[in-house]
Amino acid sequence: MTREEKGSKKRSGRVSLSRKRWLEVKEKAKLAEERYQRLLRLQAEFENYRKRANKERAEFLQYATEDLICELLPVMDNFERAIEVARNSDDSKALLQGIEMVQKQMKEVLGRRGLGRMDSMGKEFNPKEHEAMEHVESDEHPDNTVLEELQPGYRLKEKIIRPAIVKVSKKKEVEGNGKADRN
Repeated sequence: MTREEKGSKKRSGRVSLSRKRWLEVKEKAKLAEERYQRLLRLQAEFENYRKRANKERAEFLQYATEDLICELLPVMDNFERAIEVARNSDDSKALLQGIEMVQKQMKEVLGRRGLGRMDSMGKEFNPKEHEAMEHVESDEHPDNTVLEELQPGYRLKEKIIRPAIVKVSKKKEVEGNGKADRN
């Protein structure tokens, strides 16, 4: 084959292959097409899985509290009974006793779910567990001690879901401690 013949073959876009090489290329093209089709199926399956998982997650979130609510319904029933008793009776002691029983029942239900009240009184102030509403000067207590709990804090298992609102002690400032008198 002359140089001119080779050049003309290149320009025409044709490539000559041996039969063996042509069969190899054909087999590889078939394999590539199979893999491409498999990839398309996997993508479709994954998209279906993602949609199904999102739907299941949405349903779970919608009904996640169902069993807790079912446990709280008897508590609600007891509150309604207590209200009815209060309407028909002047016995405040019996009403108080009924409300305390309902409160105990509520604490038990929530306690079974992992809710616990944090104990803050007398402990050192911790900004992760407490929110200081007031600082009170005190000689009787160490600095940064919780003196009073204005609102209790709660944990759900190990996570703090509401910090306690507290009053915290601080040392009394001693007159003449280096601050200039403005009078």
